[in-house]
Amino acid sequence: MIVLVCAICALGVLQIFSATYDTRYAGAWWKQVIWILAGFIAMWIATLIDYHTLLGQVPVLYLLSVATLIGTFAFGMTAFGSRRWIGNNSYHLQVSEFVKIVVVILVARYLTELKSEQVQLQDLLKLAGLVGLPMVMVMLQPDLGTALTFIPILGVGVFLSGFRWQYALAILVIVAVVAPAGYFFVLKDYQKARLVSFLDPSQDPKGSGYQVIQSKIAVGSGALWGQGVTKGTQTQGRFLPVPHKDFIFSAFAEEHGFVGVIVALGMYFVLLMQIVENAQTAPDRAGMYICMGVASVFLFHVLVNVGMVVGRMPVTGIPLPLMSSGGSNIVAVFLMLGLVNNVRLRRFVN
Repeated sequence: MIVLVCAICALGVLQIFSATYDTRYAGAWWKQVIWILAGFIAMWIATLIDYHTLLGQVPVLYLLSVATLIGTFAFGMTAFGSRRWIGNNSYHLQVSEFVKIVVVILVARYLTELKSEQVQLQDLLKLAGLVGLPMVMVMLQPDLGTALTFIPILGVGVFLSGFRWQYALAILVIVAVVAPAGYFFVLKDYQKARLVSFLDPSQDPKGSGYQVIQSKIAVGSGALWGQGVTKGTQTQGRFLPVPHKDFIFSAFAEEHGFVGVIVALGMYFVLLMQIVENAQTAPDRAGMYICMGVASVFLFHVLVNVGMVVGRMPVTGIPLPLMSSGGSNIVAVFLMLGLVNNVRLRRFVN
């Protein structure tokens, strides 16, 4: 797993260097290297602390997470119309990235302590409320993309623990009824524009549809072998927006082509399978829930980000794990991988 992580991070650093070449972000690649090194330290620390100890501290971690989100909402740094960071323009952390880790541990503890063989309705409502509180707070920042990552953690955990199909049907009916109201009363104007541009980017090619159109052009222009490092026309011509962050996979596809994309996605797949294998060999249910919670977050990020750059998903601010530039996500991903290692190392401990 460590070898795969290093390989994916190396591709990310190379692509960040290429995407920011001769721009004001030219130093982003070495900052990414520093964050990766910090991530390895965080993973080592997360491996040392027995995950059972972390499970015992869930109430404290949960209250601390909620308090930090409140502090971010009240005193956080504002950028691009969102208040989701703590710090200043030079050094800042996105708190919601680390709250996801707490939610993974929370769901694992709650489902492990259930006395029934299946999740009952009252248990499902309680757990949904616990997960929903930080999720709503993240949505209010506003950060819909990160908030949505809480859903697969809850969904995968409940699915593995077992629940009645009638509950799933009822949830689908509720979502179908509430979704239209959410579109008109919850989503911001720019979020509505992203949904419209997802359905038909050509309606606003110079506005909300610009990112998707340029991203698809970049992906298509990569052809089989790609145009080469620092030679992508869309990336180096600055047509592709934020090519070192959310749209890094577009730049990667343009410069490394279909072959490079298959290699990168293949490494992501093998890494995901490694996490699932650790869940299968976990010493207890709590370890299994933790590993599968991490796997659900990881898979959700990859599917949404890759789907976004080819126009199969709405544009959201969800980074590509281990590749996109950004310290908070890198450290959070390494912490989650540290939890997976934590479970693996204790599989033979009585």
